[in-house]
Amino acid sequence: MNFTKEEIREELINKVSRYFAVSPGEATEEQMYRATVLSVRDILAEKDRKYQNSIKKKAAKRVYYLCMEYLIGPSLKNNLFNLELTDLYREVISEMGFSLDKICAMEQDPGLGNGGLGRLAACYMDSLATLGYPARGYSICYEYGLFKQKIVDGEQLELPDIWLPNGEVWLVPREDKAVRVRLGGKVDEVWNNNHLDIVHTEYDEIEAVPYDMFISGYRSEAVTPLRLWKAKGVNDFNMEAFSQGQYLKAVEENTIAETITRVLYPADNHHEGKLLRLSQQYFLVSASLQNILAKHIQNYKTLDNFSDKVAVHINDTHPALAIPELMRLLMDMHNYNWEEAWDITVKTVSYTNHTVLPEAMECWNDNLFRIKLPRIYTIIKEINRRFCTEAWDKFPGSWDKVSRMAVLSHGLVKMANLSVIGSHSVNGVSKLHSDILKNHVFNDFDDIYPGRLTNVTNGIAHRRWLCCSNPRLAALIEECIGDGYRTKPRELEKFAAFKNDSSVLDRMAEIKHKNKEDFASFIYKKTGTVIDPDSVFDVQVKRLHEYKRQLMNALHITSLYVRLKENPNLKIMPQTFIFGAKAAPGYYLAKDIIRYICYLAADIENNPITKGKLKVVFLENYSVSLAEKLIPAAEISEQISLAGKEASGTGNMKFMINGALTIGTLDGANVEMAEAVGRDNIFIFGHTAPEVDELWKKGYASSYYYNNNVYLKKAVDSLQTGYNGRSFSDIANYLLYSYGISDPFMCFADFAFYAEAHKAAAAKYLDKRAWNRSALMNIAKAGVFAADRSVDEYAANIWDLKSYHD
Repeated sequence: MNFTKEEIREELINKVSRYFAVSPGEATEEQMYRATVLSVRDILAEKDRKYQNSIKKKAAKRVYYLCMEYLIGPSLKNNLFNLELTDLYREVISEMGFSLDKICAMEQDPGLGNGGLGRLAACYMDSLATLGYPARGYSICYEYGLFKQKIVDGEQLELPDIWLPNGEVWLVPREDKAVRVRLGGKVDEVWNNNHLDIVHTEYDEIEAVPYDMFISGYRSEAVTPLRLWKAKGVNDFNMEAFSQGQYLKAVEENTIAETITRVLYPADNHHEGKLLRLSQQYFLVSASLQNILAKHIQNYKTLDNFSDKVAVHINDTHPALAIPELMRLLMDMHNYNWEEAWDITVKTVSYTNHTVLPEAMECWNDNLFRIKLPRIYTIIKEINRRFCTEAWDKFPGSWDKVSRMAVLSHGLVKMANLSVIGSHSVNGVSKLHSDILKNHVFNDFDDIYPGRLTNVTNGIAHRRWLCCSNPRLAALIEECIGDGYRTKPRELEKFAAFKNDSSVLDRMAEIKHKNKEDFASFIYKKTGTVIDPDSVFDVQVKRLHEYKRQLMNALHITSLYVRLKENPNLKIMPQTFIFGAKAAPGYYLAKDIIRYICYLAADIENNPITKGKLKVVFLENYSVSLAEKLIPAAEISEQISLAGKEASGTGNMKFMINGALTIGTLDGANVEMAEAVGRDNIFIFGHTAPEVDELWKKGYASSYYYNNNVYLKKAVDSLQTGYNGRSFSDIANYLLYSYGISDPFMCFADFAFYAEAHKAAAAKYLDKRAWNRSALMNIAKAGVFAADRSVDEYAANIWDLKSYHD
């Protein structure tokens, strides 16, 4: 779709006039922001209408991607880039007296996602549209995001993440597509004329109202709609109660119903929270599948060809209830028998696993299912009965093996097992992760379903994280190799030809320094914190979890600080260590680690001997919009999880494509990054996954490493006295004297290797030419980690999907 300046100007004037009843000269910046978004939204809606008509005529197979979260970040700048309308809008908006950059900066991060799972899903929506694959995403329209993080005196406070007043302008309500979802009640089986009817009574009914958000592809006619479901009560307003002054009772039933989509990931450390989470998951899959089936019947008048024309992908186990719900809809609503429904379901559904941590493998108490999802529970019982019979026939006498694979076992419903049994394809998200799934976590299933387990390494939306976030670097790359990499990311390989070109390496250094200056200025204006752009920017930003080992990073900084206090004349490369992380509200150890980092930062800041040498910054409320400013400025990327624990990671890829060098373990996608870029251009350290396993078998004792490393010992001992007036003896005890397992993620075992990796990085940094050459090689080798490659692999190997470009 091509537009002229006049058409864009007229569209903006119409929007300002229609929605705000003002002329452009009278419009506020907020009104112009909304008018701009509305105009882009309308362009995308029209593109989507044309594309949907096109693929309908072609009877194209579609993929429906179900995920509990989508961390999409601000959309205006990205959509304008993908539509190739940035320059046109900038010019028109400037002539109207506004700044496009300021208008884009007004957009809040939507509260629809939290971490890597949601960010990955968002990247895939971009690539699906760019590559022309017929697709739709499904999730929940949360009223509030996870939480807005505020750090006060080192303490994490959780405030409401209120995003809809600013973000709803992107949403197109589709009340004509609303469906009903039933929870609770009783289920009876009634035979009528040799047909089993399921009678559901005494249930609570909720209306699911869809809101569409459109995600543009780059140089593509395709648009990927993201359909977000909002819960709405179905009961009429209780006028009688209201008239009697019972105002809360008048709205109580609808308010309870609407709680389902109130908050992303509500706390589940109590019974009510667990029920709410389970209700959210069923609400998402039931509404989505009802919508998918209705669309299919409208197009084909039958469900017999459903698995030929539809792929349903469940991203992690949160949407695993799609398997029994699809069975319910096929059998109870469309009269398929069990065998027919199961055949359709397994051929339709595929599943991506994102974790090997036992505590993250979702399990539900089966009593919750009996209470909240009685019909789904009966279907899961039958899935389990039939599977266990099949498994017993294949492995007679192997009680433990069958029990490990069962969906229902020891009073629990095991969602990962359900996902594997009910899908035709199960993939991990890095080669190492998929190997661990195949050889350990799902090894039993690999015996019964050979070939079902596969791998698709994660990827990132490289257009967003390079072209949009780092335009200076993108411009240099395009001067050297052209812009073909935008649609064919592996063409970044051509950039490697310039690894010895001094003018290109010098330009890269200038760009990095300018990005650092910009970030330092942004942080100063936002928080008053002063960061020296001449120091090394060493960055670790990710969800706060023990296995990601922010604690090991903090201990290393502590050891540097202890050495500086012992010898103020110690020569040390000026370094700024930057953290960004949210801790789950009920994860008290993670909150304690944030507290430790913040108190350590304050102590270092107040000590004059560290001036110009050492600084620690904790960025509160880390988000996509903040990442877009930070990642282009980063020089060292900390990817230091214990080997065998991180499924893949995508932050590591974003830093890589922006020219940061990785200090990392051989974990997740770091393994493939090291293979791609070469060991000379990455700082790999620590025990490998097999070595970690061997260390556990021998009997891991953190005290051994504590007593044999003087710098580690001094750092840990300093926690007893503490920092900035607070002791952190609880963390020291966790690492040394925990009941059960001390230092469960082996910070001590890898500490010496980690310190050596930092020394190697410091030595290379002093050789600017060598550092910039390595940075260039990281950029050149990052193309393979683009989401475009991942999506192509899903389409070819799992979804059997074709690309359609007009």
